[in-house]
Amino acid sequence: MAMITVTTKGQIVIPSKIRKRMNIGKGARLLVVERGREIVLRPADEAYFSGMAGILNSGGKLTRALLAERAKDKKREG
Repeated sequence: MAMITVTTKGQIVIPSKIRKRMNIGKGARLLVVERGREIVLRPADEAYFSGMAGILNSGGKLTRALLAERAKDKKREG
């Protein structure tokens, strides 16, 4: 467990040990999920979106669109 501080701009810093373990690098996208009184950060990666495929009964179109958008972001950052 680590203690972090929220800045006046609402920003936080994820400790480097956690970033390394979770393979979170510069420009990584995270999903922010509210669960009752908890805030959960989840990597917005292919594994997450693949697991969500079919939930909206779109035949995976949404997943492919999100992954394509992420690929464009990576290319721009690269």
